[in-house]
Amino acid sequence: MNTVRSFVRLAAKTSPLARQTVTRRTIHSSPAVLSDALFVHRDTPKNNAKIPFEFSPENKKKVEEIFKKYPPQYKKGAIMPLLDLGQRQHGFTSLSVMNEVARLTEVPPMRVYEVATFYTMYNREPVGKYFLQVCTTTPCQLGGCGSTKILNTLTEELNIKPGQTTKDGLFTLVEVECAGACVNAPVMAINDDYYEDLTPETTKKLVENLQSGKPVTPGPQSGRHTCEFAPGVYTTLNEEPYGPGFGVRSDL
Repeated sequence: MNTVRSFVRLAAKTSPLARQTVTRRTIHSSPAVLSDALFVHRDTPKNNAKIPFEFSPENKKKVEEIFKKYPPQYKKGAIMPLLDLGQRQHGFTSLSVMNEVARLTEVPPMRVYEVATFYTMYNREPVGKYFLQVCTTTPCQLGGCGSTKILNTLTEELNIKPGQTTKDGLFTLVEVECAGACVNAPVMAINDDYYEDLTPETTKKLVENLQSGKPVTPGPQSGRHTCEFAPGVYTTLNEEPYGPGFGVRSDL
């Protein structure tokens, strides 16, 4: 260390510009990325530890069935399914839901908080009756799919931005990463169902039907069956696949 200091002093004496050639190595940090998800708890009238939560009699039976899937010494393995069950009953994963799951699984509450804040499937704040999750990852953007058009259509129709809920509490809109339905892009999940092959027009129709209480049909909104090749598009299999040995010499 003394040798380094001596070198710096010597360089400074020999040249007025030498000091600029001696640089310090700094710690690099990536820029913070903002999110509409909440990872730090703040007590609110709708979400605090004083609000009691208990599984309903029907769900208590489901809790017992869930625990049967895990050895008695590994009750903590049931944290995720119990959080999902609690969210379905309560409407969102509140602090009270997490504390009850911690009690049932016999782990410190922090262990449950870690899970609930890591997975985006757990909503830490109340959501609307219809939870709209629009995939805006690359496959939904490319090939003329235009998931941004779908997102913009929803923001205009509902007058909210991603991460917000309509004043009537009917819709909550969020952006999500790949929904795993790339062949049917663009895709939007409404609660537990996927609505695929969306266009701005079909998206508006879905919103109008939900607002008026009319039934909506999950799946492709273009008329095609599941993920079969779209009319006029021949980039995917549209005939029976070849059997074993196709194209291989008969003597092999």
